[in-house]
Amino acid sequence: MATIGGQAVLEGVMMRGPSSWAVAVRRPDGRISEVEHDVDSVALRRRWMRLPVIRGIVALGESLAIGMRALSVSARFSVTDEGEEDASEELGRFALIASFVFAIGFSIALFKVSPALLTNWLNPGSTWVFVLIEGGIRIGLLVAYLALIGLSSELRRVFQYHAAEHKAINAYEAGDELTPEITQRYSLIHPRCGTAFLLWVMVVGVFVYALLGRPVWYWLIVSRIVLLPVIAGIAYELIRFAGKHSGNRILMTLLAPGLWLQRLTTREPSLDQLEVSIRALRKVLDLEGREQPADRRVEVMA
Repeated sequence: MATIGGQAVLEGVMMRGPSSWAVAVRRPDGRISEVEHDVDSVALRRRWMRLPVIRGIVALGESLAIGMRALSVSARFSVTDEGEEDASEELGRFALIASFVFAIGFSIALFKVSPALLTNWLNPGSTWVFVLIEGGIRIGLLVAYLALIGLSSELRRVFQYHAAEHKAINAYEAGDELTPEITQRYSLIHPRCGTAFLLWVMVVGVFVYALLGRPVWYWLIVSRIVLLPVIAGIAYELIRFAGKHSGNRILMTLLAPGLWLQRLTTREPSLDQLEVSIRALRKVLDLEGREQPADRRVEVMA
């Protein structure tokens, strides 16, 4: 079944389907502007890229690329009242690649390399003690980082749009009417959220890295970088499985830490913000031709 994912952007929300994505942004004058694009996914052309784990790596790579494009569009829309064509212009290819490389490099250095080197310096005993301490440091850094950036007023608004995205999709999956007032009643938590995915990347990493033992420091760094796509692919499968079995109480109990972590990246949205999220969701559903009552299963990685 085709899936749809989402992402909060500056003063708006991006929604993506298998063959298209759309972003809706609230402009300074109060208007909501939308931009839509086709998606040419390599996974649709190559069957082996739809295999378990591999499909997660491909999907995450494409989502990151589309997310950067959506952010560049929202950055222009959110600060200008120019015409639709002028404001929807994206950053140049070089700027997008540079931003992408910086974001990935910063994340790897902070959440992967630093915990490994710090644990290596502490020099605990066995391999399992090593990877458990390393995992604990990594999770601690993630929680502290999310809590810290949540203090920013600008990012608090992004977190509100993050919750607006979840609420709109929760309402849609429930088959309810997509209005801001009705959508507001739904939870701002979603089992397929990207925040939960980040936590599972760190948990899965503990088990994968344990298989390598304790290599010397330079191979330690290499292993944390090279194995990241594999770990992300496994974590993607876990989140995907959870999304399909969200009614299983035992499974939801095991996933509870990931759901709790979403409290750091979501804030209760206003009706105006929900209106923007609904516009983005309606647009991409219309583009995909999927707005049918019998097809109300939407997967979220945001």
